[in-house]
Amino acid sequence: MAPSAVETVIVPVPEVNPVKLQSAHHRGLYKELAPVAFDKEAELSGKKGFQAAKYPYYLPTWNPEQKYPPLEPFEHYEHGKDADTSYKNLLPEGTTVTHLTPTIGTEVRGIQLSALTNAGKDELARFVAERKVVAFRGQDFADLPIEETLKFGEYFGRHHIHPTSGSPEGFPEVHLVHRSAGDNSVDLFFAQRISSVSWHSDVSYEQQPPGTTFLYILEKPETGGDTLFVDAVEAYNRLSPLFQERLHGLKATHSGIEQVNSAAARGGIKRREPVVNEHPIIRTHPATGEKAIYVNPQFTREIVGLKKEESDTLLKFLYDHLAYGADFQARVKWEKKTVVVWDNRVTQHSALVDWKDGQRRHLARITPQAETPYETPFHAKA
Repeated sequence: MAPSAVETVIVPVPEVNPVKLQSAHHRGLYKELAPVAFDKEAELSGKKGFQAAKYPYYLPTWNPEQKYPPLEPFEHYEHGKDADTSYKNLLPEGTTVTHLTPTIGTEVRGIQLSALTNAGKDELARFVAERKVVAFRGQDFADLPIEETLKFGEYFGRHHIHPTSGSPEGFPEVHLVHRSAGDNSVDLFFAQRISSVSWHSDVSYEQQPPGTTFLYILEKPETGGDTLFVDAVEAYNRLSPLFQERLHGLKATHSGIEQVNSAAARGGIKRREPVVNEHPIIRTHPATGEKAIYVNPQFTREIVGLKKEESDTLLKFLYDHLAYGADFQARVKWEKKTVVVWDNRVTQHSALVDWKDGQRRHLARITPQAETPYETPFHAKA
């Protein structure tokens, strides 16, 4: 079934007084913990008793001169459909493959992603779609020129430029996750909150959200800073056929407005006007045909056609189902030279801010966009 046309609503957000945007309504948990500035001198020179950043050219910049027009639709080609599912080009003899759980999460050692042929990349897209999230150890992404890493990533789709996040100077296509050494702002967060867990699928408000996604470690705390992932396919499969059937045909709105407001409230930037898009609550993966729940508390706002109380109740059930499903979740522990690859179409994830010693956590994400989400007809399993 081909993706249907979707109208994107572009919502201009005027320059705002940050004081007016401090309520939780405009700032979800995820954005409350996302810095928009850091002590650059300390990161470069190693003040405060910490070493200097190992990858200074990956330190985030927020350039207010970066302005981009609305994203235009493009035709995405799903390379996972071309994969040889024996995975002989991705996982040759001698590769160590360890599954973290039965349905989600795999650890791979003994291959180099940057050396993959196109056939290997096809298999990578399919393998990640099947396993949902895969941690590849011993990788060289962090030490490659950024241009080479972006060249690798563009095979999987058009690079997404984030509307508000920090990026390396000159490379807005790279989304940075950075908490500087000595940054203890999380103490203020936990003075008012009990958990840093914030489930989401990246930028689901876009008309064509990401598919195969890459996150690679630059520096990490000695302990802590893991990332949680949940299998949205298995979450769908756990529902009763009657409930599954009722979810089919429903759409929900996904909004980027609050993310831009949050950045503005903290002195951040706006590269592009925010958008609101409608996506099916149950989407189909183009390579595997699997169906997945596609709503998340960071960006989903309401179910189209339902009254507020009805929408809130149903969304809360789905959010809780995903969040409490420890038997279809995986926890990825970061190691040096790790690249984690996941499929944003069939998973959600949450970073964990659980270390208290002020150590630096620094990662880079490459976020190729995929197709417009679509659903295929419901068929009850025999």
